[in-house]
Amino acid sequence: MVVTARHRSVDGERSQEAKQPVSPVAGPYGHPFHPILVTVPIGAWVGSLVFDIASHWAGEAEVFVKGAFWLIGIGIVGAVAAAIFGLLDLLAIPRPTRAFRVGLTHMACNLIAVALFVVSFAMRRDNLDAADSTVAGVVLSVIALAFLGVSGWLGGMLAYRYGVRVADEATQAEGFRQGDNDARATGPRE
Repeated sequence: MVVTARHRSVDGERSQEAKQPVSPVAGPYGHPFHPILVTVPIGAWVGSLVFDIASHWAGEAEVFVKGAFWLIGIGIVGAVAAAIFGLLDLLAIPRPTRAFRVGLTHMACNLIAVALFVVSFAMRRDNLDAADSTVAGVVLSVIALAFLGVSGWLGGMLAYRYGVRVADEATQAEGFRQGDNDARATGPRE
């Protein structure tokens, strides 16, 4: 297959669309808010699994059971906030493209993970005074974290392979110029 200059130009324009925010609310050019916000649910949910495991060996298991419950709740709230900004980034991707399909799959995996954590959260609510996490709640958390792992891999593909909401190469090159006197971009000289 021969790729003409016209096709490269059209594809280049389409990829540039995905780099621009659809709204200032999504974060400035080259610095989207979605990747920052996803750290909250990821950290909370991984922490909840650590607390579930610790509850089996801790002297005060009830503390860890309650901690896991509240970490799941914090993760759910954080995921809703991250999803809003992720949807704004998804809307910047031209349709129908491979990047858009990957974005939809990324979103679907996240929605499944959130739904599983919501069910796990609800199942645990009645067992907070028990000294043991429910087996079903822990299993749901592990399955949800597996979906979250796949989603993270797809999110990395969107950013690092397809460059969604990442600054273009010319902007990135600014950070690698030698002898640049712009102190704002390079910081103090050594």
